Amino acid sequence: MDVTMAVDKAMISAKDVAELAGVSRSAVSRTYTPGASVSAATRERVMRAAEQLGYHVNHLARGLVRNRSGIVCLIVSELATPYRASLVRLLTQHLQEAGKIAMLINTDRSDDSVSQALQQAINFRADASFVLSGMPDSAIARLCHRHGQRLVLINRNDALPGSLSINLDNEEAAGKVVMAFARAGCRRIAFANSLAGTPSLMARERGFLRAAEAAGLAVSVERFGTTSYESGQILAHRLLTRRERPDAVFCVTDLLACGFMDEARHRFALRIPEDLCVAGYDDIPQAAWSSYNLTTFTQPVEQFARDAVAWLVAKEENEEIMAPALGQEIPGETRMYHADFIWRGTIRGG
Repeated sequence: MDVTMAVDKAMISAKDVAELAGVSRSAVSRTYTPGASVSAATRERVMRAAEQLGYHVNHLARGLVRNRSGIVCLIVSELATPYRASLVRLLTQHLQEAGKIAMLINTDRSDDSVSQALQQAINFRADASFVLSGMPDSAIARLCHRHGQRLVLINRNDALPGSLSINLDNEEAAGKVVMAFARAGCRRIAFANSLAGTPSLMARERGFLRAAEAAGLAVSVERFGTTSYESGQILAHRLLTRRERPDAVFCVTDLLACGFMDEARHRFALRIPEDLCVAGYDDIPQAAWSSYNLTTFTQPVEQFARDAVAWLVAKEENEEIMAPALGQEIPGETRMYHADFIWRGTIRGG
């Protein structure tokens, strides 16, 4: 009995609503189409009939008629990190406000589960994919592009036609850290990086080394593991047991910096910033905690999310822009953002 009722409700169509409300099928369609012209009386009759029958618009079916599913893939690695979790939260929020459905694909694993998940997204005819970091293999972005998806690439260096690339001026930020260390009187500076080797992380390293050379400062570089708290602890042990212990370190992310600071304080009994100055990057919530009070850079993740979704919606509303003349490719668009320096208590002289 219950199963039959559930099936019946699932099979209720706009035609059934129109018949009960005593209106045309097109009137029902206009009622559920934002901005469409329909009288208040007609809308009330349609909504009353729909509620009585338990009718809900099948947006997926409606989208497929228009060759658009409303699905947007979020291709993510290191989902558990605070920065990535914040970006996913904001993107899903803005996508939902735009009437989109987010489909999450976790690329942390190296087996074929990622390919299977991506194939599912393609089978569901996802309209677009947002690649949220430099970790996922570039072949993933190319596969999405070949299947006609619009692409938003965040903190990557892929150059694909018709895509939006969102990047930070990481080298500029790294130069600011060198100046802050020099002003604090630091002379033995270090850079703590992971082995991820993503474009954004390596740009921070390059910028830091270049700025340090210009300032006449030598840099000790150490790399290990992922951009995790535990990697920060190991990097601290490696750098702080050297014959010449650094008096300042720029950690490539805040999460890594938190692990580095805890190891420096608890294992090596160092005072921050009196004995060791530390800077991070990302401005994760933990960076502002009183136990860290970390000097860092904030990524404009809210602006990333807002601009990415607005770009996608604008492209969909102007399909002719995405339909160039035969044989002509639409060039990709790149937007460069600045990371603001957040001065807290881990560098002397702030």
